[in-house]
Amino acid sequence: MSTDGLYIQLFSIHGLLRAENMELGRDADTGGQIKYVVELAEHLSQRKDVLKIDLFTRLISDKAVSSDYARPIEQVNDKLRIVRIQCGGRIYRRKELLWPHLDEYIDKTIKFIKRQGVLADVFHGHYPDAGYVAMQLAKIFGVPFIYTGHSMGRAKKQKLLGEGIAEADIDRQYKIDQRIYTEEDILKHADLIIASTNQEVQEQYGLYRNKDVPAFQVIPPGIAIDKFYPFYYDMLPENEKTEMAAYAQAHVLKELNRFFLQPDKPLILALSRPDKRKNISGLIKAFGRSLELQSMANLAIFAGLRKDIETMEENEKNVLTDMLLLMDKYDLYGKMAIPKSHDFEYEVPALYRIAAEKRGVFINPALTEPFGLTLLEAGASGLPIVATCNGGPQDIMLNCENGILVDPNNHRDIAEALKKIVSDPTLWERFSKSGTMNVRKHYTWESHAETYAGKLKQLVKEFGGEGLQVAKPSDPIGRRLTKLSYFLVTDIDNTLIGDDNQALSELIQFLQYNRDCIGFGVATGRPIDSALAILQEYEVLSPDIVISSVGTEIYYGRSNHYGKGWDAHLAYKWNRARIVELLAGFDFLKYQEDETQRKFKVSYYMAPGKDRLAAIHNCLLENKVRYNLVYSHGEFLDILPYRASKGKAIRYLSYKWEIPLRNFLVCGDSGNDEEMLRGEPAAVVVGNYSPELEGLKGARNVYFADAPCAGGIVEGIRKYQFDKKPLKEKAN
Repeated sequence: MSTDGLYIQLFSIHGLLRAENMELGRDADTGGQIKYVVELAEHLSQRKDVLKIDLFTRLISDKAVSSDYARPIEQVNDKLRIVRIQCGGRIYRRKELLWPHLDEYIDKTIKFIKRQGVLADVFHGHYPDAGYVAMQLAKIFGVPFIYTGHSMGRAKKQKLLGEGIAEADIDRQYKIDQRIYTEEDILKHADLIIASTNQEVQEQYGLYRNKDVPAFQVIPPGIAIDKFYPFYYDMLPENEKTEMAAYAQAHVLKELNRFFLQPDKPLILALSRPDKRKNISGLIKAFGRSLELQSMANLAIFAGLRKDIETMEENEKNVLTDMLLLMDKYDLYGKMAIPKSHDFEYEVPALYRIAAEKRGVFINPALTEPFGLTLLEAGASGLPIVATCNGGPQDIMLNCENGILVDPNNHRDIAEALKKIVSDPTLWERFSKSGTMNVRKHYTWESHAETYAGKLKQLVKEFGGEGLQVAKPSDPIGRRLTKLSYFLVTDIDNTLIGDDNQALSELIQFLQYNRDCIGFGVATGRPIDSALAILQEYEVLSPDIVISSVGTEIYYGRSNHYGKGWDAHLAYKWNRARIVELLAGFDFLKYQEDETQRKFKVSYYMAPGKDRLAAIHNCLLENKVRYNLVYSHGEFLDILPYRASKGKAIRYLSYKWEIPLRNFLVCGDSGNDEEMLRGEPAAVVVGNYSPELEGLKGARNVYFADAPCAGGIVEGIRKYQFDKKPLKEKAN
C-alpha cells in the first residue's frame, strides 16, 4: 500500500459488465453479483484512502452483444477503470464454458500488470472463476487474496439434486465438480473471505471441508439510496423528477397497463433472472391457485431481458416457456404482466415506487437466495416484501422488519403471505415505514466501503510483515519476473554440469552478482524432482524457472509453482493413450521407466537404425496425431504435444513475462536443445556437443564454443557481451 492509498484489483470474469446501463437479467450470468461488484468499485473509488481500482472482466467482441464489451479499457472516473482481457476467443460464452480458458486469462493479466509497472495491494475475486484467477495471481505476486463467492457450488448441487436432476447432468451443464474443487482450493488459500450474511458463512460455506481455514468478514452490501428513494418523495412538490425519471415512470406504467384489465389494483412485483432457482413457476402457481389473491391484486413478473425465447440458452428458454404455459393454464390474462424488457438505470427504481403507490408487495420466491439486493431496493422504496426463508433474506428481515419470510416450496404459504400484506392497510404501512428507515440504517454503500477499506488496510499491513495473523509469502516469484529484462536458460546434463567445476563456480558467481537484472532458468529432459536434485548436488543456485521433461512442464521460483497456463496450452489436441497404443507394435522401441513418463511426454529407448524415425513419423501422421518428436543422444525418443518443446516454452515465457526473445541467452549440447537454440535468442552450443547439432553451424545467432559445459556458457556470455548488458541496465 502506497502512502497515497490502496490499489485494488477486482475480478469479475463471467457475464457482461459495464459501468452504465448494465443488462441485468439478460441471462443466468448477468445477475446481482455484477451490479454488486460495479457499485463496490464505484463507491471505493470515492474514498480518499483508495488510490486506484481496476475491475477486470472478459473482453467480448460479438455481434450478439453490445460493442461496449469490446473496449479494452473503460475509464469510469479518475480512479476507476474497467479492464477487459480476452480469453477463450471473442464470442460471449456462459461462465461454465470459460473454465478451460482461465489460465490464458491469468497469463494475459500478468502481461498487463508487467506493462503498467505497478503491482496491486490486493487481488479480490468474485465468483469461483474469478476467484481462481485472483488466487493464482496472488500466489505468483505474493499479495493478499480476497474472495467473495456470491453463490456456492455445493449448495447449488444439493438444490439441483433435490429437484431430481441426475448428478451427471448437473456436472455436464454446470461443471459443478470442477467448481466445487476450485472452491475448496480457494478456501485453503484465501486470506479473507467477504460474505454478505451470517447465514452465508454458516450454511453455504459451512458445507465445505475447508470451511474453518480462512478468515471471514460479514459486510452487507449497500444500495444507492439516492436512486431507490421512497415512493412518497414523488408526492412532494419540492422533489421534482428529472425528465428521464418522469419518462421512465410513464413508460413503465404504459407497459404494465397494457396487460391488466384492472390496472389500479395493488401490484405484486417480482424481478429476477429467468433461472429455475428463482422459482418463478412457484410464484405463478401460488397466484394461479388462489382466486382470492387474484381478486385482490395483479401480478407483474420482470424475468430478465428477452427478444426471442427460441434463441435463448436452454435454462432461460425453459423458464420463460413455463411462465407462458402456466399463465395459460391458470387463465391469468388481464391479471398478470410479463414485459419483455426494462431499463435498470431508471425503470427499475420507478417500478418499485409504482408498486408501492399501488399498495403492493415485492416478492422474491427463490429456492435459495445468497443475499437479495432487490429486497433492499424494494424496501428502500417503501415497498413491503415477501421473501424466501432460505439464505440471505433471513438477515435482511431481521434488520429491516419489513415483510414476511415464506417456504418457497409451499404455494399456499406464498399466497397467504401476499394476501396478508395486501389486505391489511395497517400492516402494509408498518412494513413500508420499517423498510424505508432500516435499509438506510443498515445497508448503505458508505458503511460497506468503510468496513471493506478498513479490513483491506489491516490485511495489507499484516501481509507486509508488520502483523502476526497473516504470513507473507517467502517466494513472490511474480514480483521478480516482472522486473527482469534478461534471462539465461541452459540445459543441465553435459551443458551446465560436466567436468569443469571451476567454470561452473564462475558462472554461478556471475548469476548471483547480476541477479537484479538477469534471470536464471534451466531447460532439461529430466522430470522436476530429478532436475532439482542434481542442481542441489552441484550447489547450483535455485533457478527462477525450470522447464522440465523436454519442455512439457514449467515451474516457477523456489516453491516450484506449477505453470498451469503452459499446461492448458499443451492440452489442446493431445491424446497420450492413443500414441502409446499406436507405437506398441514397434519392436525397436522400449517404453521407459514410469518415473520418466509424464502427462505430456511419452518416452522410449531407441537405438539408431535406418528408417526407424521415418516409420514412427509415418504411423503418427497416418493416424492424424498432432505431436512433436525429439530424438537425442542416439538413445532417447520423446513424443510430446505438438505445441511442446524447450524452444516453445521459452517463447511462451517471453510472451507471458514480456522479456524480448533477443534478451534470452540459451545454451545446450544435444538434439533436444536444437529448437530452443534456433531463432531470435542468442544461442550457445557448448564444446562437448552431440553430432545432432552439426546442422546449426553457420546459423544466425548460434555460437559454437570451444570450451565444454559451463566453460562454454561462460565463453558464450563473453561472446555476446551478456556480462555488459546488466551494467547498462543498472546504469539506466
